Amino acid sequence: MKVTRSLFGLFCISILFGCSQPNDQPTESRPNIVYILADDLGYGEVGYQGQSKIKTPNIDALAASGMIFTNHYTGAPVCAPARSIFLTGMHGGHTYIRGNDEWGHRGEVWNYAKAAEDPNLEGQRPLPEKTLTIAKILQGEGYATGLVGKWGLGAPLSEGIPNNLGFDYFYGYNCQRQAHNLYPPHMWENETKVPLNNEVIVPGTKLDSLADPNDPESYAKYTQSDYAPDMMHAKALGFIEENKDKPFFLYYASPLPHLPIQAPEELVEEYREEFGEEEYYDGNMGYFPNRYPRATYAAMISRLDQHVGEVRKKLEDLGLLENTLIIFTSDNGPTFTGGVDFDYFESSAPFTNGRGRTKGSVYEGGVRVPMVASWPGTIEEGSSSDHISIFYDMMPTFCELIDVEVPEQTDGKSILPTLLGKEQDTHEYLYWEYPEYGGQQAIRMGKWKAVRQNIKSDGNLNIELYDLSTDILERNDLASENPDIVAKMEEIFIKEHIESPIDRFKMEALGDKLSGEQSN
Repeated sequence: MKVTRSLFGLFCISILFGCSQPNDQPTESRPNIVYILADDLGYGEVGYQGQSKIKTPNIDALAASGMIFTNHYTGAPVCAPARSIFLTGMHGGHTYIRGNDEWGHRGEVWNYAKAAEDPNLEGQRPLPEKTLTIAKILQGEGYATGLVGKWGLGAPLSEGIPNNLGFDYFYGYNCQRQAHNLYPPHMWENETKVPLNNEVIVPGTKLDSLADPNDPESYAKYTQSDYAPDMMHAKALGFIEENKDKPFFLYYASPLPHLPIQAPEELVEEYREEFGEEEYYDGNMGYFPNRYPRATYAAMISRLDQHVGEVRKKLEDLGLLENTLIIFTSDNGPTFTGGVDFDYFESSAPFTNGRGRTKGSVYEGGVRVPMVASWPGTIEEGSSSDHISIFYDMMPTFCELIDVEVPEQTDGKSILPTLLGKEQDTHEYLYWEYPEYGGQQAIRMGKWKAVRQNIKSDGNLNIELYDLSTDILERNDLASENPDIVAKMEEIFIKEHIESPIDRFKMEALGDKLSGEQSN
């Protein structure tokens, strides 16, 4: 649904005015919702999508138990804006957080050790507290709401903490930078900083000068006691247990398999034996060195897979499985750096791999993501859908699921009809706007994909045009042969962009005016 909006009202619609009053449906009869969001998991990195080297039996079983979406997209090709788009139901030209903004005017925010000590340096630019989120809607309808994992939408001492945005419970990383260590010195539980049994090892710390890079013992300091993904997982299972007698929404934002390459040794050993010898990774690009980078990366995805299986098992043991919608997806495409061998794993298959085509890019490898939905007895087992869907569809989907009015702010369309095997209203087009990595826009309209690159860095407004039905690799630009389609895409680019109030997210080539606000 498209509506006319005022600029700030777009971002700060109150729960009191954004949706209907609670309806008369008994809360105990409403389905639970578990939304599992992997971090940087590629379209081709799970078994049911054809991955042969990394074992994902639990994710594959989840897919077999429900519906596979082959045309599902993230709202943005990096962490923070993808999460903002999911929670607000607004695309990248409307949502408040459109890129990763470290809120750098506060001081040495990139100093990991200082930020680990001082919460004033942690976290990213906050969503305004009045922002309407799907969590607020569900909370207002009597749902217990929990977020376990990575936040990235508001620093610990800011208005944008999870507890102000609709979550009764939060445990995990508040800050994306602190998440660059899977053995961190602390987590956050609601508004309390919780120390872990780990020393502060700063990302980018190299091997000792006399260490032998071929000796696994040289890397011992990078594997400590408390593995953050496991700590979070225990809290996710605990949230389900604690709220088993009422409807709940669990947003499980796992940090796996986002860099750095770190995993428990027992899983690494299994893959090391299978993959054989490999070159060590020296830890460039600000991450940790690793003796067996391929084996460790595969182990990270297998750990994620174990966690998915244990969530499903917990629901089954509690008798909740048939009253729970489980959605599993990823926040964006796979990374191209930090020791990940994306060619070896064919991480983006069948799309183009590598820098400029995966994470950080609006090409298919950066924005098309794996997605499965399981709800035994409701979603057809072993089904598949090619319906074109996107993160901002989740808000209307969850609203329709619990029979409340869909907020006018959303750019999405409910996919509940698809989940139930009914006739589905389709998007005329999907829209992406991403002001980083040079500044980008993209549209998918049926088989057509329009892309703009380097809008911010070079002022480029040229449109590339690809026919995804014949060119899934987006190699053959057909813009010059289809001027009418290009003209339509240009109209949509203009229509869907609303100038951000934040300088960091503005693109002057689109007519945005800088205010001089400090952000970086």
